[in-house]
Amino acid sequence: MSPATAPLFRPLLVLATALLLGGCAQSGGTLGYYWQSLRGHLAIVQAAQPVQAWIDSPETPAPLRARLALAQQARDFAVAELALPDNASYRRYARLERRAAVWNVVAAGPYSLTLYRWCFPITGCIGYRGYFDEAGARAEAARLAATGLEVSVYGVPAYSTLGYSNWLGGDPLLSTFIGWPEGDFVRLLLHELAHQQVYAAGDTAFNESYATAVERLGVRRWLQRHSTPAAHAQFAASEERRAQFRALTHATRERLAVIYASNTAETPDHQTFAAMKLEAMQQFYTDYALLRTRWLAAQQPPEQLAALDLWVREANNASFAAQGAYDDLVPAFVALFEREERDWPRFHAAVRALADKPQAERDAALRALLPPAPAVAARGE
Repeated sequence: MSPATAPLFRPLLVLATALLLGGCAQSGGTLGYYWQSLRGHLAIVQAAQPVQAWIDSPETPAPLRARLALAQQARDFAVAELALPDNASYRRYARLERRAAVWNVVAAGPYSLTLYRWCFPITGCIGYRGYFDEAGARAEAARLAATGLEVSVYGVPAYSTLGYSNWLGGDPLLSTFIGWPEGDFVRLLLHELAHQQVYAAGDTAFNESYATAVERLGVRRWLQRHSTPAAHAQFAASEERRAQFRALTHATRERLAVIYASNTAETPDHQTFAAMKLEAMQQFYTDYALLRTRWLAAQQPPEQLAALDLWVREANNASFAAQGAYDDLVPAFVALFEREERDWPRFHAAVRALADKPQAERDAALRALLPPAPAVAARGE
């Protein structure tokens, strides 16, 4: 490379290795993979224009103009009230001609809830691999499935480059989530910004659970102080449904974990373990059907359940493990927030101090903050 290109190449290489997190996460090990990550992100950056330019344009539809204005209010709120980074991210908007920003691949063994990991110099070893092209994600999933792993591919609406993209204009708002209900939209924005606040290389559960805690705590504050009663009520109804679904999937993960933990013999009886696993999954399907019936009876529109229906149909160890990374440590971070007297700068500083510790020490500190497990796991009935 020439001296003229060297200064540009270094930040681009760092950006490529950081892509893509927070919807989250990219990984990879080949030059081709890095290239698709970099090329895909640069295409989005090039498509993005300042939010104010979209607002000022007479061609911008009124609903989009209103949402972009709200996005900037939420962005300022994140800085002023949650002590999240004040930088270039989410000050620009890009319209994508696809349903997802990236597609993530996750994988786990047939009797394991531990995510398969890919390792990189900036992000460390992380539990999912993302592609800007769905076909590429499906090809990687097929490769992993051929080795005996259970795999899941899912589209994600947003991602974070951990702040490495700010010199290019920052991570943009995207059409893939701009039209979400207000509470869900703000929550996702806060999640992605949290990844720029604290990131522990190689610890997917820590990073995602922290960002999830920030989004849940932050969106409550937004809705209470800055939103309309209608948006607050809409979010409360959807959050109740999500909480019930999380309880159900958590209970299933607990059942599966007990089954897999007993699989310690040198020559395990795979037929027995397969039968136990099938029984746990059948219970999951039954419990979800009961939940779904209750939701429909409560006038929940069936189309709002489509994403959950698909998740349940395709549920396997990989999807359960990925969900656990986002959920399992959230109560510990919420407890830490309370310990720091709900002071956002102190909370972020405490999380950053944990991120600087060795992972085993970090895990122990978080586990100590977890509330006692309930005596009986939540069920769908």
